[in-house]
Amino acid sequence: MIPNHSFEADEHSSKPDKPEEACGVFGIYAPGEDVAKLTYFGLYALQHRGQESAGIATFEDETVHLHKDMGLVSQVFNESNLDHLPGNLAIGHTRYSTTGSSRAINAQPVVVQTRLGKIALAHNGNLVNTKELRQELLSRNCEFVSSTDSEAIAVAIGSEVDKGKDWLEAAISAFGMCRGAFSLTIATPKGVMGVRDPHGVRPLVIGTLPTTPVRYVLASETCGLDIIGAEFLRDVEPGELVWITEEGMASFHWSKQQKRKLCIFEMIYFARPDSQMEGESLYSYRLRLGRTLAAESPADADIVIGVPDSGIPAAIGFSQASGIPYAEGLIKNRYVGRTFIQPTQAMRESGIRMKLNPLRDVLDGKRVIIIDDSIVRGTTSRKIVKALRDAGATAVHMRVSSPPVTHPCFYGIDTDNQDQLIAATKSVAEIATLMEVDSLAFLSRDGMLKATNEDPKSFCSACFTGDYPIEIPEVVKRSKLILEKAAT
Repeated sequence: MIPNHSFEADEHSSKPDKPEEACGVFGIYAPGEDVAKLTYFGLYALQHRGQESAGIATFEDETVHLHKDMGLVSQVFNESNLDHLPGNLAIGHTRYSTTGSSRAINAQPVVVQTRLGKIALAHNGNLVNTKELRQELLSRNCEFVSSTDSEAIAVAIGSEVDKGKDWLEAAISAFGMCRGAFSLTIATPKGVMGVRDPHGVRPLVIGTLPTTPVRYVLASETCGLDIIGAEFLRDVEPGELVWITEEGMASFHWSKQQKRKLCIFEMIYFARPDSQMEGESLYSYRLRLGRTLAAESPADADIVIGVPDSGIPAAIGFSQASGIPYAEGLIKNRYVGRTFIQPTQAMRESGIRMKLNPLRDVLDGKRVIIIDDSIVRGTTSRKIVKALRDAGATAVHMRVSSPPVTHPCFYGIDTDNQDQLIAATKSVAEIATLMEVDSLAFLSRDGMLKATNEDPKSFCSACFTGDYPIEIPEVVKRSKLILEKAAT
């Protein structure tokens, strides 16, 4: 039997009511530059991709300098410890845990010793065959210090190096052992690698510094290039390995089964709106989502507002298409972050006021359309609706610029088990009743994909359909797909 979804406090109530991205990665080869500081700023721009831990590894010839810890990038690093990270090349990582718990030992980059020297690795994504990979490596007498799939990739490369292969041969051999989503930056004494899995589920881009000779930068998103003045060159392609050394950048297509399946949630929510994908900012795509939503699901109202920050571009698009004025109805406290201090019971009952506060004089007496990018568990959405009504809204119509999330992700997004996804257990009408809205509508899957202006088949949208492009072992699938397990 499937448990009924509850809005009351439970073991999941402390989790953010949004999908959480796995990580941000960065890499740079730039002799003569302050690579640690450039990496710091790159990670600073990628902070939205993970807020649990951060780390930088630099290579000074054969010597690795590593600093990593729990916390935000600005908390982990300062001028002093950055000064102790000399070198010609670096990689960096900012993490939200998906495989491996949130502990300092699981912070990245991962560093592994090999016969050719040390290797450092930063990973965005999630393997689906971690257990089998670890067992294979343990049978080779390899050792592990953490519980992450990322360490398994690094150890696999090290194991191949120790068999007599060079860095490139070892890396390509190890990637053939990995199944799932992985965008990687890898540092060795010889150079830096940027790698994507054959489906390119997670993004990775290449930039150039305005130096002579040209130096190369890798980042999860183009915003990580912009902050240090690097110019976007191109994406690392699915199934590609780029090898950046003193000779420049070389490209190797290590997999012959490339078939792009970029995570559509990168477009909808994860990536920063100022990051570029396919020649335009994601802000532009999110505007189109809002316009499409207005065409599909209109409502009679006085104002359109967005849930800050991720719902705002779609709200502006909805306003443009509908002709209904856009207004700011909710103010976000951007400095709350994650606090370990529990609020009082009265504060908990007041809902979300620590992070979002309604503007009463904007909302009072108004029929409101509120736009959000997604609904996962629904807990936050219900509190927002209540706050709007308490501020005097006479009607609340909720519109969501993505389809209902009905399936968990296995490729690097931290989503609940299926029974905690409200759209997996309830109809749209039932969700509307629970949220106490006057109407509720989600964007269609076709509308979401058509708005990309790209081939719809080039995206992974498994969280909306259950159609997983990379085969998932049954034991892994059943760990989250509670509905399927209950039906058997």
